[in-house]
Amino acid sequence: MTTVPVARTASVSVPAQSTYQSRVADYWNAEENPVNLELGRIDDLYHHHYGIGAADRSVLDEPDSGLRRERISTELHRLEHNQAELLASHLGPLSPADRVFDAGCGRGGGSVVAHLRHGCHADGVTISAKQAEFANAQARARGIDDKVRYHHRNMLDTGFETGGYAASWNNESTMYVELDLLFAEHARLLRRGGRYAVITGCYNDTYGRASREVSLINAHYICDIHPRSAYFRAMARNRLVPVHVEDLTEATVPYWELRKEADHLVTGIEDTFLSAYRNGSFQYLLIVADRV
Repeated sequence: MTTVPVARTASVSVPAQSTYQSRVADYWNAEENPVNLELGRIDDLYHHHYGIGAADRSVLDEPDSGLRRERISTELHRLEHNQAELLASHLGPLSPADRVFDAGCGRGGGSVVAHLRHGCHADGVTISAKQAEFANAQARARGIDDKVRYHHRNMLDTGFETGGYAASWNNESTMYVELDLLFAEHARLLRRGGRYAVITGCYNDTYGRASREVSLINAHYICDIHPRSAYFRAMARNRLVPVHVEDLTEATVPYWELRKEADHLVTGIEDTFLSAYRNGSFQYLLIVADRV
């Protein structure tokens, strides 16, 4: 008989936070960005990340302004969902008895995608109490709250069972934490042979220090983007061995080009992302690793 490791019930206490982490929590507790909320309402899958794949730019030719807005939103959401599915596809062979960990889960879309794809149990963790409450409400509405749960906790110190997870991931959330602390927690939570995946923006340190564009992105999101090399060094120090690395930079440019044209969704950072990707100082990377 297989015993499924059970994480503690969703925390009602405030997770231990540094001053910086408190600022990040405040930011996400207050965040009401249409690019996250309007797109999520399309199918109640709320993604806090960007998209990949060829964009259908014919949506820009729609003459009716209301329908044009709707079609652009739907297309951007499709590209974001492509990204979530790509990450979920790299979590390894999972069974419905397996448990997976979504670190920095936002409003919960990634955990739902992983559950729907693999049938597995999922625990999402966010430093934002508001996001955890929202995501749990979404899981209840879908009738999957017995298998998909969200917790108001610090992803660097979750309190979950050591070795209790078959897979774990970060989707555009590593830039808010120190990588060694993060990867140490993933290595603790994963069973031997477990799979870790991360999709992230990182600066290309073959160019030297972070570019002006990267600094602007940091300021916009109150984050600290890491150099590409830091990921591999920190993984090596924490028993995570890369088995697949994929540069998604070219695949994400169409998303940003389309989003730049979406008057109802632009945040003012679109040109900065495009410039950083095009000048080579910033990369969008997928890294998949096994816990040894």
